Amino acid sequence: MAGPSQPTWFKSSYSGGSGTECVECAHTSNGTLIRDSKRTNGPIVHVTAEPWESFVRFLAHGRPR
Repeated sequence: MAGPSQPTWFKSSYSGGSGTECVECAHTSNGTLIRDSKRTNGPIVHVTAEPWESFVRFLAHGRPR
């Protein structure tokens, strides 16, 4: 029996290009994980699907729904 799968992390397109403002995200079955890419063993924030989708829409369109 296989163990739990590891999240697939990707760097946010909103992270700064200087390498000092790096946020990584990983999608899960019920939301998104967020962490500082410079502290991969540090804290991870879990956001459920609905608030995450609202946040992304706000970033894309500048207004909540």
